[in-house]
Amino acid sequence: MPGVTGADVARESGVSRTTVSYVLNARPDVAIPEATRKRVRDAAARLGYTPSVAGRALRMGRSDLVLCVLPNWPVGPVIDTLLDHLASELADRGLSMLVHHDRGRRPIAELWRAVTPRAVVGLTAFTDEEEQAMRRAGIQVLTSSLDEDPHPESFSVPQTGIGQLQVEHLVGRGHRVLGYAAPADPRLAVFADRRLAGARLACEARGLPAPQPHAVELDVASATAAVRAWRAESEPVTAVVAYNDEVALAVLAGLRAEGLGIPEDVAVIGVDDIPAAALAAPALTTVWQATDAQARHLTRAVLAALDGSSESLHAPSDLFHVVQRAST
Repeated sequence: MPGVTGADVARESGVSRTTVSYVLNARPDVAIPEATRKRVRDAAARLGYTPSVAGRALRMGRSDLVLCVLPNWPVGPVIDTLLDHLASELADRGLSMLVHHDRGRRPIAELWRAVTPRAVVGLTAFTDEEEQAMRRAGIQVLTSSLDEDPHPESFSVPQTGIGQLQVEHLVGRGHRVLGYAAPADPRLAVFADRRLAGARLACEARGLPAPQPHAVELDVASATAAVRAWRAESEPVTAVVAYNDEVALAVLAGLRAEGLGIPEDVAVIGVDDIPAAALAAPALTTVWQATDAQARHLTRAVLAALDGSSESLHAPSDLFHVVQRAST
């Protein structure tokens, strides 16, 4: 039933609106017979009544909402897993998560003012003006970082470190001429540029040529074109650092289309350890990321901020590591 109000519940249950408010807001300081409480709750359930989040926040002085702001990124397996873990961790502590995918030009202030969250979690940093405005409104603000971050309330998974780790693994397997399979989606540049920079640093530190980048669409034709370009060089590429597992799977398809052996002719390493990585032919070597630990850390940071706790928060030491399989 659309537009159901507390007055509708009061009429349905035969009690006053004040009694409905006391029951539905679980006021422990008001003596109401259990039979009356049950009648009100049953009436609310029959009518499909849902209390206003904003109204409840005004009555209680707070809300139970945590607003998670997702930048304009594609929602792939890793982001989806992170959001799922974060929602579960917060729910276990009595908090609800609302995800805002920031794809338009609507100011973030319009959203947090409308939903009155207790905390806002950004998967990247907010501007100084945005953060200060939220803090002035009494909202706790927490962020993640794609680079090293000294702030304890932030969780950082340095993307350059992922690219370095991929190169270290391939060099350890004897490879010296590498290609870099970049994503074609420009929205992923914030990740891809950092990972490529890390791969270049690792090659430079070992006196190796920089990895040769090619954008790879998630189709066989695009991957095949990249493979041909890598193999046509004066020193053919013998291993490919892929932006993520999906791009790596496309590269495997391109290598098979060219009749090349994996890893005999060309080795491939991805990132994310998605379920399909272990099912690939050959099974894909990849870099696992601590998405579950990130969710737990962000949840602890939210709770510490809400409680005013000065407890020192430490991110896990194992942020990412190589999962070796047959593709290298």
